[in-house]
Amino acid sequence: MWQAGVASGRADAAPIPAELAPAYRRCRDLHRRHGRSYFLATRLLPAWKRPHVHALYGFARYADEIVDRTDTGTPADRARRLRDWSDRFLAGLRGEPVDDPLLPALLHTVEVFDLAPADFAAFLDSMAMDLTVRRYADYPALLSYMEGSAAVIGTLMLPILGPADAVAAREPARQLGLAFQLTNFLRDVAEDLARDRVYLPQDDLARFGVTVADLYEAAAAGRATPQLKSLIAHEVSRARGHYAAALPGLDLLPGPSRTCVRAAYLLYGAILDEIERADHDVFRRRAVVPTPRRIRLLTQALLKGRAPSPRHG
Repeated sequence: MWQAGVASGRADAAPIPAELAPAYRRCRDLHRRHGRSYFLATRLLPAWKRPHVHALYGFARYADEIVDRTDTGTPADRARRLRDWSDRFLAGLRGEPVDDPLLPALLHTVEVFDLAPADFAAFLDSMAMDLTVRRYADYPALLSYMEGSAAVIGTLMLPILGPADAVAAREPARQLGLAFQLTNFLRDVAEDLARDRVYLPQDDLARFGVTVADLYEAAAAGRATPQLKSLIAHEVSRARGHYAAALPGLDLLPGPSRTCVRAAYLLYGAILDEIERADHDVFRRRAVVPTPRRIRLLTQALLKGRAPSPRHG
């Protein structure tokens, strides 16, 4: 059982309380298994900060698994599980005892860094949307979803990263969250189709002469049509716009945090490079950055200087 105290608003290098170690390990395991690029980048942070990043990732991943595990019940069953878990988390924020294998780590991280409860509420709202919303009419509609699923993750990270100017860093952090989310959507088009989800805006499909049926046919055939490749190229360009908008925020971060975020920036951006190398065919194979290039990018992140566009490196 863990009971959160009054938020201290003070972050320091104090060790993790022994009773919270299992919850932090659970978060770290989730991060290591499911967020390879981000997990590697987190290794560049000071050791005392890493568990708190794992806690944020573990929270997000666990909620995502509740929503995405279609083998664990009907949408109504999963909605009830998400609601129950969200209620436990919100109760913990109010200082009530929480019996959960993961949430104590997150509640401790919230307390140490005085993280905004509204950002967590926005995230949970977006997770609930995944149980009922399968299509997005246009990019503004998708952005509304991504505000909770991705942008708030960027802003929740800021107190841990410790920017010199938190106000100036907020929008770049949001943009980086959006860039990462859109990169994931493009890499995982076929995987999302298996859950009957399409994160490509419907008006973009129409613009390039693509239907949802075309997406399913491409997934079944394991190859994209020329129209689909043009659509994906358009979305890659859009994702790169978010990366460009996020870039100024790197200079606002202290050394180790800047190195960590630069690594994530380069590793995720390299996924777009792999999509381009595959001629924008996201159905033939999942875009994966080869290990030798991942090592080169991590080495590059360790070097001083401003990160280049994710198109390079």
